[in-house]
Amino acid sequence: MKIFSLESRELRNFASHSNQSLGRFYNDSPLQFNRTEFQRDRDRILYSDAFKRLKQKTQVFFKNHSDHFRTRLTHTLEVAQLSRSISRYLHLNDDLSESIALAHDLGHPPYGHAGEDVLSNLMEGHGGFNHNLQSLRIVTFLEKNYPDFEGLNLTFETLEGIIKHNGPFEKNSDIPKYIFKLQEKYDFELFKFPTPEAQVANICDDIAYVSHDLNDGLKSKLFSLEEIESLPLIHDIMKANSSILMKHDKKVFI
Repeated sequence: MKIFSLESRELRNFASHSNQSLGRFYNDSPLQFNRTEFQRDRDRILYSDAFKRLKQKTQVFFKNHSDHFRTRLTHTLEVAQLSRSISRYLHLNDDLSESIALAHDLGHPPYGHAGEDVLSNLMEGHGGFNHNLQSLRIVTFLEKNYPDFEGLNLTFETLEGIIKHNGPFEKNSDIPKYIFKLQEKYDFELFKFPTPEAQVANICDDIAYVSHDLNDGLKSKLFSLEEIESLPLIHDIMKANSSILMKHDKKVFI
């Protein structure tokens, strides 16, 4: 198909080619509109109920504090944009990176990591709670939008990116039972690093939240620019833009 020949022309040999995907858990309907397998993953995540719920979930600041602070949804979109841009620059499969980025926080509860801590304490006698594992449960079981299967029936490569969001596992005792169950269908090679596209998405998650948490912190006046200007990267940026900062009284960064 034309879409695959275009992909092969643009992608590096070590990139993930969608026509070489290891497949899905369940047989699926034929692709339409010249979409690739990873584009289908992206679209199913985007239209899922779990993705819609991200708009009301806290990143750091409550939404009623201001309309201009990040939510879990805007954070996810920023991670997806960074992932797509960097993957395209590196000639990786940007559709796969985007899919993993869009799915990486689907399992996050309300109230950010504080909410996760409360849930984990409440579920202590039942295995605790981890938002990465919950994201996996959502896309493999909890979403009920399709008559022929539970979950979103995503490709092996997208699932691997979600499973290894924090990198490979170090020992068997670190692997949740739910992931062992998925291993019955696919060998995710849990002690190995995921695809380059997944690694890009993981790094972009860190880039996004560090950058926007600083920005939101400045806007909220939680700390001042003077308090962080000694940080190496911030210092270099301010030094390079010293004339602009003096003209605008440093407000250009807030």
